[in-house]
Amino acid sequence: MAKKSLNDINLTSYDDLFNAEEQQSNLDGIINISIHEIEEFPNHPFKVRIDDDMAKMVESIQERGVLIPTMVRPNPNGNGYQMIAGHRRKFASELAELESISAIVKDYSDDEATIIMIDSNIQRENLLPSERAYAYKMKYDALINQGKRVDLTLSQVGTKYKSKRADQTLAEQLGTSRNQIQRYIRLTYLNDDLLNMVDEKQISFNPAVELSYLTAEHQKVLYSVMQKEEATPSLSQSQRLKQLSQMGRFNEDVAFSILMEEKPNQKEKLVINNDKLKKYFPKEFTPKQKEELVISLVKKWSKQQKRNQER
Repeated sequence: MAKKSLNDINLTSYDDLFNAEEQQSNLDGIINISIHEIEEFPNHPFKVRIDDDMAKMVESIQERGVLIPTMVRPNPNGNGYQMIAGHRRKFASELAELESISAIVKDYSDDEATIIMIDSNIQRENLLPSERAYAYKMKYDALINQGKRVDLTLSQVGTKYKSKRADQTLAEQLGTSRNQIQRYIRLTYLNDDLLNMVDEKQISFNPAVELSYLTAEHQKVLYSVMQKEEATPSLSQSQRLKQLSQMGRFNEDVAFSILMEEKPNQKEKLVINNDKLKKYFPKEFTPKQKEELVISLVKKWSKQQKRNQER
């Protein structure tokens, strides 16, 4: 059976979270809640962006109100409510200067709430790698805690699949492979700096997975070298960095040496160790400024050489 791409993911929609009988019960129980009484879901992995889609949502809410109720649960700490599904609608309602929002209140456990929160957001388009990674991790952990109960968004009566791995259950729900689930979860082991570079497409997905195996200290060192030299590792380089880190042979010089290697289809370039040059530049100079100054000086030197030859 052919694997589906992430773009083909088709999960249970918000409207399908309950069966027909439950939907009718929910509609009878919709209440208006002060926006200020609703807290964010802990460690919510999905970012709320102020973009064109958000502007359209704000405009729609200003004209017609919130058409689809949010879903909340009583706050476990006893104060107000906690958002489960509807973070973007709540944010748009705040921008629209509403004081309250319609909501369905359900007293879900932590794991049940996590699974529904993930399922109601994971189908969004253009998710960042970090969002998908932490979403997979949160649902994976919740499935393990629930004994791999996979029907929480479909029925009140649970069926436990103890013989099936949690990542396999998650893969089947998402229409992808167990290996791909685990590879995304690996991204959660990257530090914030490296993970941001993945989100910004400065580091590709496959190299990022390999770099996630570096220790926290080695990741910090690697990021520093990458910033200094304005270089990122290829897949094969990332695999070598991973291996050297696991062997305890990773250090700044190793990272520099590997990053400065010529990559396939890369033009030949001159590599000069930054430590040899930094004492000649002001501390605030960026790598780009250093490069521009060096090129400027080389140009002047080249012109002088031509003049000397013409004499």
